[in-house]
Amino acid sequence: METNNYSDDVIGRARVQDTPELEAYYKELETLGAGALWKVANDIEPWEPRTNSIPMLWKYDDLRSLVLKSSELVTPEQAGRRVVYLVNDKRKDVSAAVGWLYTGIQVTRPGESTSAHRHRASALRFIMEGSKGYTVVDGNKIMLEVNDFVITPNSAWHEHGVEPDGQTCIWQDGLDIPLVNALEANDYAVYDGKQPLVKPINHLPLSYSCAGLIPADKTWDKPYSPLFKYSWSKVYPALLDAQIVNHPDPFDGILMQYSNPLTGGHVMQTMGAAMQLLPAGFKGKAHKHTGSFVYQCAKGSGYTIINGQRFDWKERDIFCVPSWAWHEHHNSSDTEDACLFNFNDLPVIEGLGLFQGRDYTENNGHQLI
Repeated sequence: METNNYSDDVIGRARVQDTPELEAYYKELETLGAGALWKVANDIEPWEPRTNSIPMLWKYDDLRSLVLKSSELVTPEQAGRRVVYLVNDKRKDVSAAVGWLYTGIQVTRPGESTSAHRHRASALRFIMEGSKGYTVVDGNKIMLEVNDFVITPNSAWHEHGVEPDGQTCIWQDGLDIPLVNALEANDYAVYDGKQPLVKPINHLPLSYSCAGLIPADKTWDKPYSPLFKYSWSKVYPALLDAQIVNHPDPFDGILMQYSNPLTGGHVMQTMGAAMQLLPAGFKGKAHKHTGSFVYQCAKGSGYTIINGQRFDWKERDIFCVPSWAWHEHHNSSDTEDACLFNFNDLPVIEGLGLFQGRDYTENNGHQLI
């Protein structure tokens, strides 16, 4: 692994030796709610970014039966949201999967629905199983299909359900709850009754999903994408088309960001998302960057090496890559492509000018396991 040549014993770094006089001084400061910066400077200002999270993999085969069992034990009304959440071993104190991101797996049976509610935290969904599921966001009802990506922007009224003639739906939730809680800005409210539908079903995705076209007579004044659903039926062909005319990126293959069609930017203010295609036989090189990522395999199988540890994944498995962790993605198949969905905190990282990255230069760009 790459190392730096820095030492704490250099000019510009705190290296004060404690003395009885200093210890007394520190205690006096503490009584006044103060402290000496040099006591904590080396901890709060590291030489390079560091994470409090660890890489983790959640196997869908292990979780699926327990997710389904939750639908036998509690109703959506009892639970509010019937979700099995995934928590990082080092982020249990804030219920985060990685960094300041939360994720969970939600199940809804045919004929069930949740009460409409809203919260200051932004949310997203990636559909894993089932048919005739739906979401209603600010009065806009949208039908869901497997591998669709759906957004629920902050403070938008929303509810979810499955039509009576549908099949049990399972999807991954992603939220910025830990971040918004850390900023002490979260809230929660329940809608009184059912949301009235304000437009025909699928109005927004049908209005804004035509390639390169947007309604000329409409004004969208929200700070998030009006295209609430990104259909797999359009996303996967777009990846295949991009592969025809582009060489795969050595790190990420064919990587395409879900975007706001009006701005070209991220879909929401605090969370972004992307889908990447790893061509058959793809062996990605390693790099690291700031920003926390939660991945789900949407198609195929492969493995990701994170800080020298190999994580094998297949369709529906979920894993996380912490900020500033070396990582490289590999497709296990020499004949079929693989696709990875991810959501991330890049809108925050980039918006605050905190993005930085580094390529792995040893061993032809590949980590040793």
